Amino acid sequence: MAFQYDDLSISHQFIVGEGFPSFLGLGDGKIRGSAYIEGPVVMGESTAFPNVAATLMVGPNKNVDSPSPQTPGFLCGTNFSPYSLAVYGDAVVFDNISINKDTYSGGNIVAQGEVISRCGGHVLSAKKNFDIPHPSKEGWRLRHTCTEAPYNDVYVRGKLKNSSEIMLPDYWKDFVDISSITVSITPIGAHQDIIVKAVTQEKVILQSKSTIPINCFYHIFAERKDGEKLISEYKGESPADYPGNKDEYSVVGFNYDRRD
Repeated sequence: MAFQYDDLSISHQFIVGEGFPSFLGLGDGKIRGSAYIEGPVVMGESTAFPNVAATLMVGPNKNVDSPSPQTPGFLCGTNFSPYSLAVYGDAVVFDNISINKDTYSGGNIVAQGEVISRCGGHVLSAKKNFDIPHPSKEGWRLRHTCTEAPYNDVYVRGKLKNSSEIMLPDYWKDFVDISSITVSITPIGAHQDIIVKAVTQEKVILQSKSTIPINCFYHIFAERKDGEKLISEYKGESPADYPGNKDEYSVVGFNYDRRD
C-alpha cells in the first residue's frame, strides 16, 4: 500500500528495506537525522538510467521548482550547471565509481588504486607515452615515452653552488641503470671549466679548473631498469602492432585490455 504526503518530516531515523547498519545506533544511542536505504536509489531525472547501474544513481536535476545551481568562485570561477552531484567536503569511495560526464574538483583527488581513463586506454601508474604514425617512414609507427624521448627516462635537475657533488635520489640505485646516466652542466656567471669527474650510485662528482667556486645548473638523465627497453620505431598500423610488452604501457586513446 502506498501513502502520499505533501510534506514528511522525520526527526530521528529513516529506514527503508531490510537490514540496518549498527553504527547508526539503536534506542537511546541512535544518531538523530540518520538514514538507511537498502537501494537501489535513483535521484534526479527518472529516465537517466534505463536499468540498475549502481546502489545510488544520481541523474541531472530536472525539477522545475529547483533553481539552477550557482556556485560563484567554485571550479575556477565558472558556473557549470545543472550539476548532478556536488560535494563540498571530503569524499571517500571504497569501491569503483562510474561517472559518464566531466568531473571537477576544487580540492585534491586521492586514489589508493589505479586511476584509469579513456575506457582503460590510459592508466596513470603506467609509463606516459604517445604512439603515432611514423612521420617519415610509411607503414611504420613512432612511440615516445616520458619525457617524449625514445627511452624510458627519468631525470633530476637543479642548481649547484659552492659544492662539487650532486646528490642523486636515494631510490635511483634500484630504479635506474646507473651506466645510462648522462649529465649536462651549464656554468652560471663565468666560464669554470667544469667536467664530470665520476658518477656513483649516490652522486655525481664534478671538478673545475677555475679558481672560483662551482656555480652551475644541471640536468641528469637516466633510463629506468624496471622493465624492458622501449622499442621506439616499429612496423605496424596501430599500437596493437607494438612488438614489445604491451602491459608496460598505457597509450592514450587505445585500449590493450580486450577480453572476450
